[in-house]
Amino acid sequence: MTGDETNRVLYIITCAAGPAPGVGTLIDLARAEGWRVHLIATPSAVAFLDLDAIEARLGGPVFSEYRRPDEVKRQPPADAAVVAPGTYNTINKWAAGIADNYALGTLAELTGQGVPIALLPCVNDNLAANRVYARSLDELREAGVRVLRSPRQAGEGGPLLDGFPWQSALDAVR
Repeated sequence: MTGDETNRVLYIITCAAGPAPGVGTLIDLARAEGWRVHLIATPSAVAFLDLDAIEARLGGPVFSEYRRPDEVKRQPPADAAVVAPGTYNTINKWAAGIADNYALGTLAELTGQGVPIALLPCVNDNLAANRVYARSLDELREAGVRVLRSPRQAGEGGPLLDGFPWQSALDAVR
């Protein structure tokens, strides 16, 4: 990595899925490559995270709510973003242009700005078979999002945390 790349800003958007507690792995991988990392969690994902541990790892806050109008902007502009794990709900809302939480609003803006974005879904087989989901993935691809193949969540929870391909998401925005 060259010197000017060490100040690149990466937004990680994490959703409420089984691998979410392991997002620290992605944070560590990105920081080892010189990225300045900001974590944005969907409101539902907050319950999956050890916020104190993640904020200590980041050296700053996890964002999940819009800032108040009188607050200054909290994050520098992103050079790239990773959505991991991406859930059925977030993927479908994002593709439809719904921005009803901070994570989705951020994704809508980043997509419109043409910021490189990688999506690493984590969706169970039944939801993945829904044609609405397939259309949403197609829509995001057409918008320039790099949609990665990820292991499917066969049931509720499961052993995805250890085998979730965090590195592939980072590789996709490098």
